[in-house]
Amino acid sequence: MIYEMRTYQVQPGRAGDFLKLYQAKGLHIISRYAKLIGCWTKESGVLNSTVFIWAYEDFAHRTSQRALLMQDIEWQMFVPEMLPYLVHQESVFLNPAAFSPLH
Repeated sequence: MIYEMRTYQVQPGRAGDFLKLYQAKGLHIISRYAKLIGCWTKESGVLNSTVFIWAYEDFAHRTSQRALLMQDIEWQMFVPEMLPYLVHQESVFLNPAAFSPLH
């Protein structure tokens, strides 16, 4: 199992609006292709940011699932609605240690 930590820095003061939009229009789509472990807002570091952690079987699974997501017409229609909120995106892959509860 691998985990992808995706951080979205959004326009100042827009994190709540971004999350409402994502929950209402995007979450059900991406959830077809990845398992949501959690979603957080940041209170330190780079502010105005939300963090999602998604689970995949391995990197190959993530690659194939993301390819399917990018072909999904609903996702293609959602992305332009999401883009005006975004300032920066970051994706980090996490491999759990053998003793990690999430492995």
